[in-house]
Amino acid sequence: MVSFNKSHDIDYEAFIFDLDGTLLDTADDLGAALNVVLNAHNMPLISEEIYRPVASNGAVALLEAGFGRLWQARHDQSALRQQLLDAYSANIATHSQCFNGIAQLLLALEQQQIKWGIMTNKPSFLTQPLVAQIAELKDAQAIVSGDTLNVAKPSPLPLLHTAELLNVPPERCLYIGDAQRDIEAAKAANMDSATALWGYIPSEADALSWNADFNWQTPIDAFNHI
Repeated sequence: MVSFNKSHDIDYEAFIFDLDGTLLDTADDLGAALNVVLNAHNMPLISEEIYRPVASNGAVALLEAGFGRLWQARHDQSALRQQLLDAYSANIATHSQCFNGIAQLLLALEQQQIKWGIMTNKPSFLTQPLVAQIAELKDAQAIVSGDTLNVAKPSPLPLLHTAELLNVPPERCLYIGDAQRDIEAAKAANMDSATALWGYIPSEADALSWNADFNWQTPIDAFNHI
């Protein structure tokens, strides 16, 4: 069931999406890269149950999950982060694909002439080649990465920049993401938000506490706002 915090509907002119955990299920490629690093350092490999919940939180969060209590004592954290990024970029779209329902949602937006774009904290050297390999994302009308500006989420500035690229006022945009920083950034940008409950969230109860305007179980729930 869709949970609404809004008391009225708005005709949105643009949908803006987070990437990992919202548009794309990238967890298995990120987990595989982490296991390459762990294997190289004679550490036990980790399972999907461990890497999936932190897949949206960046390289350091993945490494912390993999190395556990040993992570803080490592003096080679920067080198390990680079090893993870190298392993990931070498196999960036082996398993990654759109979540079920995303392709239909993007098609519906295009049919209704509603603009859509991507705003992610993923750095551009990873965002661009990944998006290029996903056919469903080829028509994104704006792509803003974590290093496009000198700040990233939860700052509202990247979202405001995305709205500007789309030529749509922030208050007529809806931002969809699977992390608390996504909802915080949207609020600060005067933009409505929806939590992607299908993404890499810690728990549904935690996600509901972020107080997004909408909480969606699947991308198909978005059809109520097109």
